[in-house]
Amino acid sequence: MQATRFLKKFVTSTNTRSLASGTRKVTLIPGDGIGPEIAAAVQKIFATANVPIEWESVDVTPVRNPDGRFGIPQAAIDSVNRNQIGLKSPLMTPIGKGHRSLNLQLRKEFNLYANVRPCRSLEGYKTLYDDVDVVTIRENTEGEYSGIEHEIVDGVVQSIKLITEEASKRVAEFAFQYAKDNQRSKVTVVHKANIMRMSDGLFLRCCRETADKYPEIKFEEKYLDTVCLNMVQDPRQYDVLVMPNLYGDILSDMCAGLVGGLGLTPSGNIGLNGALFEAVHGTAPDIAGKDLANPTALLLSAVMMLRYMDLNQHADKIQQACFATIKEAKYLTGDLGGKAKCSEFTNSICEKLN
Repeated sequence: MQATRFLKKFVTSTNTRSLASGTRKVTLIPGDGIGPEIAAAVQKIFATANVPIEWESVDVTPVRNPDGRFGIPQAAIDSVNRNQIGLKSPLMTPIGKGHRSLNLQLRKEFNLYANVRPCRSLEGYKTLYDDVDVVTIRENTEGEYSGIEHEIVDGVVQSIKLITEEASKRVAEFAFQYAKDNQRSKVTVVHKANIMRMSDGLFLRCCRETADKYPEIKFEEKYLDTVCLNMVQDPRQYDVLVMPNLYGDILSDMCAGLVGGLGLTPSGNIGLNGALFEAVHGTAPDIAGKDLANPTALLLSAVMMLRYMDLNQHADKIQQACFATIKEAKYLTGDLGGKAKCSEFTNSICEKLN
C-alpha cells in the first residue's frame, strides 16, 4: 500500500496549498449515504494523529447546467483546482435521463488518468486467500467509458471504445515507474488484442514500448479472461497489472473480493496536476445514519493520500493502528463479521494512536 515517488512528482510546494501554520488544505467530498459518517471518522482519526491538514469540505450535489444536464457545482471544481488534492466518500448518481456519473465527471474534469488500487491480505482477517498482494493500475479517462454512444436506428445503439496512444503511453509509464519505485518485480498488461486488434492492439504496443525502457522489470502479456481465471486459482502469480478502463474496473473489484471486499480496499486517482483519493464502495443507504458503516476503505485511501503528500510518518502510524484494530477483531463492523459500531471501530483506532 505504498505510494510512490513517481506519484509525488506531480505535487510540489507550489501546487499543494500550505497555510501559515504549516498545515495543508485538502478538499473533502463527504459524499452520500454513509459517506458523511465515514468521512467524519477519518477526520477524527487524523485529528487524533495530529496530521497537519485542514479540510475544505465541499458539496457536489449535481446542479443543472444550461444544456439541461446535471453536473458538478463550480465551487467544488474551484476547491479541487486550488488544493489539487482531495479525499472523496462514495457518491450516488441518480437514475434518469440527464444524470451522468459524478465519479466519471470528476475524473474527466481533473484529468485523473491513472487509478491505483492496492489489494493486500490483512493479517487477522481470514479470507479464502492468505497471500494476496497485487496492484491494479487502470487507465481512467477513455476506453468504453468515454461515453461516446448513439442510436443508429430504433433499437440499435452503437458505443465507441476510444483508445489513444497518448493516454496508453501515459498509464503504461506510470505502471512501470510505480513498479520500480515500490520494488515490484513484474508488470502484466491485461488486454484482448486478439479480438480488438486495433484498440487493445494500440494499448498493448504502448506497453511493450514502455517495457523496453525498464529492463529490470519483468513484463508479460495476458488476456483478460486468462487473468480472471488465474487470479482466483492463485493470485500470487501476479504483481502489478495495467489495463484499459473497463477491464480495470472489473478486475480491480475482483481483486478486492480476494481480500475481503471493497470495504477494505483503498483507491487513488492520479492526474497531471493533482490527485483524488476515494472509497470505491457504494453509498449503502440502508445503513446510513445508523453508525454501522465501515470507514476502513476511506481511511486507507487517506493513508495513500498522506504518502502522496510525503507525510509518511503519519501514514505509517495510522495504517498500523487500523491494521492492529482489524487483527484484534474486537471492534469489527458488520461487513467484517463483527457487531461493532462505526464509532467503536474509529475509537479503537484512536486509542492505538495514543
